Amino acid sequence: MAVDMAEGVTVTRADVERAAERIGGHARRTPVLEAEPGVLFKLEFLQHAGSFKARGAFNRVLAAREAGEAPAGGVIAASGGNHGLAVAHVARSLGVRAEIFVPEVTGEVKVAGLRALGAEVTQTGAVYSDAYAASRARAALTGALEVHAYDHPDVVAGQGTVGAELLEQAGGVDTILVAVGGGGLIAGVTAAVADKAAVVAVEPERIPTLERALAAGRPVDVEVGGVAADALGATRVGGLAFELVRRAGVGSLLVTDDAIVAARAELWRAHRIAVEPAGAAAYAALLSGVYRPRPGERVAVVLCGANTDPATLA
Repeated sequence: MAVDMAEGVTVTRADVERAAERIGGHARRTPVLEAEPGVLFKLEFLQHAGSFKARGAFNRVLAAREAGEAPAGGVIAASGGNHGLAVAHVARSLGVRAEIFVPEVTGEVKVAGLRALGAEVTQTGAVYSDAYAASRARAALTGALEVHAYDHPDVVAGQGTVGAELLEQAGGVDTILVAVGGGGLIAGVTAAVADKAAVVAVEPERIPTLERALAAGRPVDVEVGGVAADALGATRVGGLAFELVRRAGVGSLLVTDDAIVAARAELWRAHRIAVEPAGAAAYAALLSGVYRPRPGERVAVVLCGANTDPATLA
């Protein structure tokens, strides 16, 4: 489910550059690891609150402040967990109140993290779209600033700083593999890297929001399920993301839950990298052979989130 925006709204590389200036000093500059020759990991799971989401949340709230739009009612968001954690972190950092709505599928690790950050948490509905509807109704009553998880230009521009930063650190790459849920990260990365690198979407087979949208020519609802549902569980890709990636010719690859689980286990076994299933989804495409690099191709994989129970790592 997406917010209502004027037709023609988009995000450009210049928007990403402005976001980088705005959030500098707030978001972390996360490292890049050369995992093996030709394969780089962007360690975005080391970002504040455990995922890339802090970038977009900081940019949204700080841009609203600049525009005089940040109300006294604080901020409000719906999330599968990671976006809520990011918004809660941003709110605590900037001294404002945060109210977060999450669906029942959200893991206890994330719910506990939200409360530890001082957010008021409401767990409601079976999927993200249910929590989003509840958050919008609440925002209408309180006047709080809505920080959408993925379908707002300031959020997308903030997420795009991942791509801009990666290119600078790596000295250029040929291809970037990015996991997709609602699409904010891949939209931002696509805007940031433009003609400098190819971007490839990776989605769980059980949550193919972008793949179905590209086939239909517009965002459509999909059923949500599987091991990555708490982070990639949007019922449809955002309209802003869809238009950005469609125009750029970004394609989508689907990976199985088994491949995601195997990729997560391999990241821990081989690199001692602890990520949640969604954070391993992009790597699953490479490890399983769904994406096969060309000879000499430099591929970067965004490891996007680490809000997981470490007891589940073998």
